[in-house]
Amino acid sequence: MNILVINGSPAGDNSITLQTVLYIQKYFSKHNFEFINAGQTIRQIEKDFSASRKAIEAADLLVFCYPVYTFLVPAQLHRFIELMKEAGMDLSDKFATQITTSKHFYDTTAHQFIDDNCADLGLRYINGLSADMEDLLHKKGRKEALSFFRHVLWTIKRGYAKDSAVVFTRALSHARSPLSCAYVPERAQAPSDKARIAIVADLAKGDRALRDMIFRFMAVCNYKCSLINIHDFPFAGGCLGCFHCASDGKCVYNDGFEELLRERIQMADACVYAFTIKDHSMGYRFKLFDDRQFCNGHRTVTMGKPVGYIINGVLSAEPNLRTLIEARAQVGGNHLAGIAANESRADQEIDQLSDELSYAIRHHYSQPANFYGVGGLKIFRDLIWQMQGLMREDHRFYKAHGFYDFPQKKKGTVLGMYAVGALMHNRKLQKKLGANMTEGMLMPYKKVLEQVTIPVTQDK
Repeated sequence: MNILVINGSPAGDNSITLQTVLYIQKYFSKHNFEFINAGQTIRQIEKDFSASRKAIEAADLLVFCYPVYTFLVPAQLHRFIELMKEAGMDLSDKFATQITTSKHFYDTTAHQFIDDNCADLGLRYINGLSADMEDLLHKKGRKEALSFFRHVLWTIKRGYAKDSAVVFTRALSHARSPLSCAYVPERAQAPSDKARIAIVADLAKGDRALRDMIFRFMAVCNYKCSLINIHDFPFAGGCLGCFHCASDGKCVYNDGFEELLRERIQMADACVYAFTIKDHSMGYRFKLFDDRQFCNGHRTVTMGKPVGYIINGVLSAEPNLRTLIEARAQVGGNHLAGIAANESRADQEIDQLSDELSYAIRHHYSQPANFYGVGGLKIFRDLIWQMQGLMREDHRFYKAHGFYDFPQKKKGTVLGMYAVGALMHNRKLQKKLGANMTEGMLMPYKKVLEQVTIPVTQDK
């Protein structure tokens, strides 16, 4: 078989992820492996896609190979996929899979992104390999890599790969077309100057639907809004994964992004992200924006501030994007005040988003984290603890905010559970206590209820 490895890492040949592919290549040498360093050479590929097109057309199997960056693929690979679509090739006779490395922080959304875009391209997709960054260094990880690729070859031989074109067509048949947004006249009363909302938008010149939604939000909002259009921002490039920013938070690029991020966006009291759905995501420009925020490392510097979304497109047909939106808010410690999309009730949803954001700002309202937030933070907690010598700013931040909540430190709780466990395993004592066991567990909660005192005046 002709196997084309599309290396999405900006590190090129020095990519950790690529080493897994090179290891597989040694064991399956009868197949012809070709490589495109899409992540490292995306600027040249943008100027001339012909060599990439030729390599894709000659391939039987495409392997997307990349490190997971902020929930998805690196921005450079995102752009390469855009170019693949723009080329208009017929890929219906080809297979595709993916190999990633990460610390398993939302590798699920990254893999689904590739799956969804393979559907757009008509590729026959086979579930990929999600490896830890260090898996190849261990016997178990090496065995899993070879086992994965044997399964890929077996799947192709059997013809069991997902017919992505059929899946995509079925999804489109249930989708509704976006609706236009109603005009709102200028308000008579000026917004409050006590808070500011940053609207970060990927607003192209001809995107009238998104523009109208943004303008309606600005018209009905109770606070001053600053529109920051990243569509026009002169990004020097995507995140290189070089860790230059690890010790002092300074990015190797000098294009003004850090100043934009820290002075105009992060200083706002709330943030609204506005975009048109493209390639099952917020689009390439927002991927650039997200990846470049690595100058903050893994520090949730805006936690406690509410966020909202204004979306032009059929969001109901994009479950992975909805997961990504919620996860971004949860991991960042931001209250997700709402999502306004123009599928059915654009005007009402925008007005509600404005009200919800105003309430959250006024009352400092935030909900506790769910699995997306708790699980994500625990992965970062363990990662930064191990890498504290390199990620010094992250380590200081995590210590200051009490993120190092390792369970082994709670010795009192551990000892208490041993005592309870001993009681539970004593059949005679368990029979004697009966229902009193659960009553004993409720005692601390009942004490909380007994101590409740109702203030004379309450904010209703």
